[in-house]
Amino acid sequence: MKRGIITILLALFMLSTYAALPDVTLKDINGKEVKIADLSRSGKPIIISFFSTWCKPCIRELKAIHELYPDWQDETGVEIYIVSEDEGQDAQRVAPMVNGFGWEYKVLLDPNGTLKRAMNVQNIPHLFVVDSKGKTVYNHVGYTDGCETEIEKYLR
Repeated sequence: MKRGIITILLALFMLSTYAALPDVTLKDINGKEVKIADLSRSGKPIIISFFSTWCKPCIRELKAIHELYPDWQDETGVEIYIVSEDEGQDAQRVAPMVNGFGWEYKVLLDPNGTLKRAMNVQNIPHLFVVDSKGKTVYNHVGYTDGCETEIEKYLR
């Protein structure tokens, strides 16, 4: 009985880990609409990272990834999309912060939490690695120094 329950739970986990991207549309920081389900159609891996301007672990993670991003792009062609959960006045801080750090990420705004709910994001930072076929192959919540090594494994 226990073995059967564990098998079912493992199967459900695997299905959720390898789910396709949701059919949600967000705007980037320039006001252009971006359909999330289409992001993986490039045939390249992508990273989707949920953050807020006030979230210190989010900023630390995005800074650490920024240092490795050029190498990852050269090796895998990966594109990074960062999804701001900022609302109201805080949303006005997103573009200046991204520009101030010199991040070359594609920045999406999710002030109503539409994508956050669709991807079952409870806490930030929350990062997903999506393979070139559009399947989520890795995700983690929170940030600890050095977790970029784990991300890199899934990009390759």
